[in-house]
Amino acid sequence: MKRLALTPKKWLLALHLLFAGIMLGVTVVFLVLSIAAANTDSGDILKACYNGMHILAESSVRASTIGTVVTGILLSVLTHWGLFKYYWLIAKELLTVLSIGLGVVGMYEWSLKAVTIVTAEGLGAWQNPTFAVNNGQLVTGIVLQIASLAAMFVLSVFKPWGPRKARSVAN
Repeated sequence: MKRLALTPKKWLLALHLLFAGIMLGVTVVFLVLSIAAANTDSGDILKACYNGMHILAESSVRASTIGTVVTGILLSVLTHWGLFKYYWLIAKELLTVLSIGLGVVGMYEWSLKAVTIVTAEGLGAWQNPTFAVNNGQLVTGIVLQIASLAAMFVLSVFKPWGPRKARSVAN
């Protein structure tokens, strides 16, 4: 397959970094909103925090995840890196699968359930065991998402472990 010239490669890399930055930024906003929700004594603020998370889950999380995955695949396929040539890339791909599950699926579902319960119960939601479990899952998902995204950034910068060894074919 033909490789990208330097200028298109730089544009594609810039797009990839933009989408990845949005993805990390939105996840940090989720963390801030979850901290605000846990520390409020206002039902309206509690509802606004979870509504904000859900709106982000429906929009920015999905768009940035799709953008990051598409540009990442294109960078792998259209440059010398390849999809499976390097251990650090394989690690990033596995972390990407985790991020898709946490971001696109998890944060959407957890924030939707939280909005539903908080809309019905207000501050009383904190006494609801279903809400407590859901909130724990959401916070755990947020922390894991930040950790996995940070790990992907570090892997991209340091590129540890080098290339995979070529397999010899026995005759």
